[in-house]
This record gives sequence, structure tokens and C-alpha cells, in this order.
Amino acid sequence: MQKILKIFVAISYLLMITVNALANILPINGNNTGEISNAYPNLFAPAAATFSIWGLIYVLLAAYTLYQFGLFQKDRDESRAELFKKIGVYFSFTSIANILWIFFWHYRLIGLSLLLMLVILFYLIKIADLLQKQKFSIKETFFIKAPFSIYFGWITVATIANVTVFLVSLNWNGFGLSNQLWMIIILLVGALIGMIRTLKDKNVFYGAVLIWAYLGILNKHTSVGGFNSEYPMIINVIWVCLIAFLVTNGLVLAKSIKRPAH
Repeated sequence: MQKILKIFVAISYLLMITVNALANILPINGNNTGEISNAYPNLFAPAAATFSIWGLIYVLLAAYTLYQFGLFQKDRDESRAELFKKIGVYFSFTSIANILWIFFWHYRLIGLSLLLMLVILFYLIKIADLLQKQKFSIKETFFIKAPFSIYFGWITVATIANVTVFLVSLNWNGFGLSNQLWMIIILLVGALIGMIRTLKDKNVFYGAVLIWAYLGILNKHTSVGGFNSEYPMIINVIWVCLIAFLVTNGLVLAKSIKRPAH
């Protein structure tokens, strides 16, 4: 049963990256993934280059997929069997949801795509809760903790972005508040959620992704090809969030360095 699950993890992962690749190569329904996003302009979307993090996520998830089979392990640690089993189930669900998300997104079923994004986020939270209870060697950190922490961090931001696009698709008026004010609220709420999770999990990988995402948003707002510094208040808030992320990650790193000394 354990072997069958590992094979299913590998198959679902391969299907996920295949569908994501075809979404842009074909592309599905005549538009690539980024073009769909651009069709719903909003102030939260980061610069296009920010999405290159998907390449890192897919490589790290591939490394985990191979690692669960025993590759890169001199001596297989049987005590990890139960952990691999639980992660395998949750990871498979995220891969299937990711595949479905692509189709809903490309056919502009934004509400359904948001539901799928929430499914991915839910199972990544489940994985993060599992990982938080474990102690990892340096090798295990690279092959187990880092892949899902970075994936979780990015999906946290992507969920906020998906909610924003969904509201834009509904022509939501924001209860009469300006787009700039709503953007500031979203940035601060997103930062607060991210910092709480970083501290809860003591996870600098997760925190680093938030820094990357907010730098991408900053780039979009300050670049000539983006908003060209049209919203100085938003830019100031992004800087505040970035400083808060750096302090949060610094605290987590400081605690992790001190811990072995005790």
C-alpha cells in the first residue's frame, strides 16, 4: 500500500507539471496563465518575473518525490514511513486540485478556481502542521521541509491574489472604499497572516517566500512598465511589510541558532 501511494504521488506530480506546462504551451483555451491574470487588473498582482518561483517549487517537489522512494538516502529511515504516508496523501490532493485549478482558471471560472486554491491551501496547511512537529537533519530539511514550506508560502500569497481577482471579476465596488485603501488593507492582513505563520512554524523558508512576493508587488508598483509609482502610500506600506518580514525571519533564525547551544 505504501509503495502504491508513493507511485500515485509521483504520477499526480507529473500530471500537475505537465498540465501547467501545456497551459502555457498550447495554451489552454487560447490564453496562457498570465494573460488570464492580466485580464483582471488589480493592485495586488506582482511583476511577471515573480512567478518564476514556480520553477523552484517544481524542482523542489520533484526532489521530494524522488526522496520518498529512497533516493538520496544512504540508509532508509523507516521511522519516516508514517510521515511520508500522510504527506503523500495531502500532496496528491494538492496536485489534483492544482490540475483542476488550471482548467477552471483558463476557462475563466474564477469562483471555482478560488475554491480549488483554497483546497490546495488547506492541504498545505495540513502538511505544514505535520512538519512543525518534526526535527529534520540538514538533508531532510532540503528534501522534505523546504519544498512544502516554499510551496505553502507561495500558495498563501496566490490565494490572496485569487480572492482579489475573484472580486474584480464580480465588479465589486469595495463598499465604496477606494482600490488603494483596499490594497493597503490586503497587504497588511496578508503580512500579519504570514508573520504569524512564520513564527508559529519557526519556518524561514515560508517567510522568505513572503519577502519574495512583496518584492514582486513593490517592483510592479515602482517600475515604469507597472504602476510607475502612482500609489506612493501603497509603496510605503509594502516597505513596512518587508521590514516586518525581515524582523520576523531574523527572530526565527536567531532562535534556531541559539537552540542547539542549549
